[in-house]
Amino acid sequence: MSVSWTPDRRPSLPGRLARLGFSEAGRAERLLKEAEDAGVPLGDDLLDGLGATADPDLALDGLLRLLTAASGEPPAARELRAALEHEPPVRRRLLAVLGVSAAFADHLARHPGQWRALRDDDGSVQADPRTVLLGAVGADPDAAEPVARDASPETLVALRVAYRRRLLGLAGRDLTGAADVAEVAAELADLAAAALQAGLAVARAEVPEHTACRLAVIGMGKCGGRELNYVSDVDVIFVAEPRDGHPEDAAMRAATRLASAMMRACSAHTTEGALWEVDAALRPEGKAGPLVRSLASHRAYYERWAKTWEFQALLKARPVAGDPDLGARYLDMITPLVWQAAAGEGFVDEVQSMRRRVEAHLNRRDPAAERELKLGPGGLRDVEFAVQLLQLVHGRADETLRGRGTLEALAALSEGGYVGRDDAAALAAAYRFLRRVEHLVQLHRLRRTHVVPEDPADLRRLGRALGLRTDPVGEFTAQWRRHARQVRRLHEKLFYRPLLRAVARLPGPEARLTHAAARTRLEALGYADPAGALRHIEALTAGVSRRAAIQRTLLPVMLGWFADAPDPDAGLLGFRQVSDALGATPWYLRLLRDEVTVAERMAWVLGSSRYATDLLLRAPEAVTMLVGDAELAPRPYEALRTEALAAVRRHAPSEPAAGAGAVLPAEEAVAVVRGLRRRELFRVAVADLLDLADVRTVGEALSDIAAVTVEAALQAAIDKIQMERRGPLPTRIAVVAMGRFGGHELGYGSDADVMFVHDPLPGADERDAHAAAHAVAEEMRRLLALPAPDPPLEIDPNLRPEGRQGPLVRTLASYAAYYARWSEPWESQALLRAHATIGDRELCERFHAVVDPVRWPEGGIDDDAVRQIRRLKARMESERLPRGVERRLHIKLGPGGLSDVEWVAQLLQLRHAHDVPALRTTRTLATLEAAAAENLLAPADAEVLADAWQLATRLRNAMMLVRGRASDVLPTDHHRERSSVSRMLGYPGTGDLLEDYRRHARRARAVVERVFYGEE
Repeated sequence: MSVSWTPDRRPSLPGRLARLGFSEAGRAERLLKEAEDAGVPLGDDLLDGLGATADPDLALDGLLRLLTAASGEPPAARELRAALEHEPPVRRRLLAVLGVSAAFADHLARHPGQWRALRDDDGSVQADPRTVLLGAVGADPDAAEPVARDASPETLVALRVAYRRRLLGLAGRDLTGAADVAEVAAELADLAAAALQAGLAVARAEVPEHTACRLAVIGMGKCGGRELNYVSDVDVIFVAEPRDGHPEDAAMRAATRLASAMMRACSAHTTEGALWEVDAALRPEGKAGPLVRSLASHRAYYERWAKTWEFQALLKARPVAGDPDLGARYLDMITPLVWQAAAGEGFVDEVQSMRRRVEAHLNRRDPAAERELKLGPGGLRDVEFAVQLLQLVHGRADETLRGRGTLEALAALSEGGYVGRDDAAALAAAYRFLRRVEHLVQLHRLRRTHVVPEDPADLRRLGRALGLRTDPVGEFTAQWRRHARQVRRLHEKLFYRPLLRAVARLPGPEARLTHAAARTRLEALGYADPAGALRHIEALTAGVSRRAAIQRTLLPVMLGWFADAPDPDAGLLGFRQVSDALGATPWYLRLLRDEVTVAERMAWVLGSSRYATDLLLRAPEAVTMLVGDAELAPRPYEALRTEALAAVRRHAPSEPAAGAGAVLPAEEAVAVVRGLRRRELFRVAVADLLDLADVRTVGEALSDIAAVTVEAALQAAIDKIQMERRGPLPTRIAVVAMGRFGGHELGYGSDADVMFVHDPLPGADERDAHAAAHAVAEEMRRLLALPAPDPPLEIDPNLRPEGRQGPLVRTLASYAAYYARWSEPWESQALLRAHATIGDRELCERFHAVVDPVRWPEGGIDDDAVRQIRRLKARMESERLPRGVERRLHIKLGPGGLSDVEWVAQLLQLRHAHDVPALRTTRTLATLEAAAAENLLAPADAEVLADAWQLATRLRNAMMLVRGRASDVLPTDHHRERSSVSRMLGYPGTGDLLEDYRRHARRARAVVERVFYGEE
């Protein structure tokens, strides 16, 4: 049915054309009227089909030109119109092509009969392209070396016309979704290979002496990888050998003439233009080298002189034309060299540097670089380079990775576990999208371009060709940018992955962990128990699972990282244990493979610290903290407190638990809080091991974790006692942090020194209030002492008034009375570190008001008190050291140790804190700094004391991290613990650590004797 052009219908047509997507509805209406007047009316189906194209105006122009050209032959014109009306597949394909490609519209206007290539049963499209193109130049496809009828311009035109007919058929299937991007690229490469063979047949007709040589044409780049574009240079390398009886020099001259003639046959411009440029610049020495080389010459060059990028290029090499046996021999020769290239010194760095140079050059040269689909950021090259580098590094040991095509190789990398499935899927989707856009951009004029146009009309055509209709320009731009960002992110992640360097540096046999290679490597790396380590490796890598595949990639590198740690055997054992716990978890091995920092850090942590290893084994999911430095920064106190108290609220009891074996809500709550503590201890320990946290940061963080744990346990205990009493407590209660806890200087093995204080509510019975507070304190201690897979937090209340003989809990009034009447100087000294922040806030403030005058007495302490403190310190030095321990190795009580420094700071506080507000702190280093600032301590002395205190604290923490148990004595085992502690702290040897500690302690002791004891 044709469109009616009666006057009463005419006003509705422009609106319909606009709705169909015509940009110039008035012009389209005029063209339709002219077509009808010329006897070529367009029916409604055809008009709707035009509206479905990427550019209806372009499609209409092209269709009318084709119909006009076909009208010169009435039978042909009738066949075309019948096909448009009765063959929907042909109509869809023809209109789809005309709606995208002005170049194919021009071609069909010159060759109107070629629309038949859009039929499924068209013989020229169904036949082998080699047969068709050789036939076009008059060569016998069945001949061993086909020769064209001649090398005339007419023969070259016939080749181009036949080539474009095949190209048209492929474009029709491509633009209507009958062939996906990978199929299209592969067919384009096969078509190019057929054209090269036809061009070689023409060259043979031009070069009679071609019989003197055998010539093979090696496809490179996208042609070799079977992922060619519609319009692209075709990269080749030529290899030749003389035939029997022909001198080599003459044969190579003939081969060079033959290769040159073949390149002209394909690249020369004719009335039908050129096919594409044949580019031989990837040959040895590039354009400066001979066009054709023998097999031996190729081998010599690649074995001695080839650069890294040349092996990367050879990754896609495949014979595409000429002598098939010579092409196969070339491939057999070159393949082992390609897969050995990654073992070269600095291979990965060189490839990465080359990529950066290309990007920098592009950015300087091309202002449109950001719109480059091929070379721009997030472009096709980003995908290809990342995939190729992964192939070259891992493919030398894994032959499944040796595919030529990008998508094929990406799928193999994903299957083998070298790239995560999600990352591979995202890269593949982006690659397909970018290739589709590249094809659409090139089809418009059949020109070699990789730049996304800026013209909105061109962008609209691209968007509509991709099926975007609501807002073609906006939707296309958004999709393109999203894919580009994704590609760039994954390119940076994969292409610059540090694991690549590590794998590339491994000797060839060690890149894949065979039994023999593993044992040899373990012995060379210094594992104490190679046989045991080998059993761990076999357990981790056995089988064909994805998990085992990833482990086989990781372990050759990680063995070296474990060997860099103090205890490689313990590191490997810990890794196996963590992997056994998490190996079935999808994210774990993906994390280690993709975030190589995690794997390297994990190796160091597991091989350095029993304490951190135990924490990780109890909560293996904490391995995610190793991703970056930000994850290892201690969490703020308030954030921890909020999380811990929220856990307690979630488990608050609503009624007493029934049954003797019932798990109490308070116990559940504290178990959750202890899990939180375990997680945070691991965070701090790893930051410490990686030298990301200094002494102050570690002490503050550990103290915050303890405070949050104690407060949560206190609240859980209060909830439980209130439930048992069936009513609120008759008193308010608080916990006072003392000692290192109050000083925010806890170590990994420190107890939590505390005092309990309560204050009965108005009108409450004091005995009842005391009983309730005592019950809460005991319950809190019980909850924190329950057996659990966590480092214990020992609550030590022995610094309370009267020590162990005194009541566990006192009222605020009792504390005030005691300190006013009975307190000794040492108790005033102990209060210097009292910090009440846990429990009732108002009670905490009132407690401080009671103890501040005691610890910071007006006028300072008198001489008698000073003498008592000095005598007590001297007695401690002589009596509290364990028997058999060398005094100079005791980092707490030995000369120049922690106690020496802390007593100096505390004596200064007792004497001057009332008058110097800066001294009113519970922290040792802050006290020393304030004393120096106020000229109460020489700055040089303060620095000596601070350095000694920090080194002793670091040593104490390091010993706990290494051994997994606390100690105040420097280890005497030179070959094990002291070595581990030395390496963890960055000392070259155990003697260096011991010498440094003794030097600091000696200088600190000199200051102590002068400042604390008053000795000159």
